Amino acid sequence: MVTEPDAERRLRFERVVGQVYEPLQRFLLRRTDPATADDVLGDVLLVLWRRLDDVPAGEPLPWAYGVARGCLGNARRSAARQERLVERIARERPAAGDGDDRLAGALEALPEADRELLRLWAWEQLPPREIAVVLGVSANAATIRLHRAKRRLRNLLGERKDAHAAGHEGLREGGGAR
Repeated sequence: MVTEPDAERRLRFERVVGQVYEPLQRFLLRRTDPATADDVLGDVLLVLWRRLDDVPAGEPLPWAYGVARGCLGNARRSAARQERLVERIARERPAAGDGDDRLAGALEALPEADRELLRLWAWEQLPPREIAVVLGVSANAATIRLHRAKRRLRNLLGERKDAHAAGHEGLREGGGAR
């Protein structure tokens, strides 16, 4: 059942969206490609919903433009990070087979939930907010879980790399130093 304050909030949101949707869409399409514009517009609408109490009652469009600029900047930074990662992986990729085996082994050592997060991010190229939809969690939870899964994968890859290089020198059975 929708309570009265919830219904009023929804109506206010619908009015604001009616005022800003098309101008925001044009604003974003003039600054980026259509797919990115759609994604960013979705982010902007999410911010509008979450921060509806902060939206100026009389003139919401300038405020919404500011949010759109921030969301577009976030999208551009995210795309740049992803591109740098792809370039780094391409540069650092070891001889065929070796790196694939090492990565496959590290992935296999992770819990299934981490593997799925990483596959959605790396293979499907989904941003955390879309991963959140797939997994049925909040965008914040997806971001945190993805960060942790990437850290665990890095640690596994680093441990294996260090183990081969150092040969576990200075360690005795049971993990303690000599």
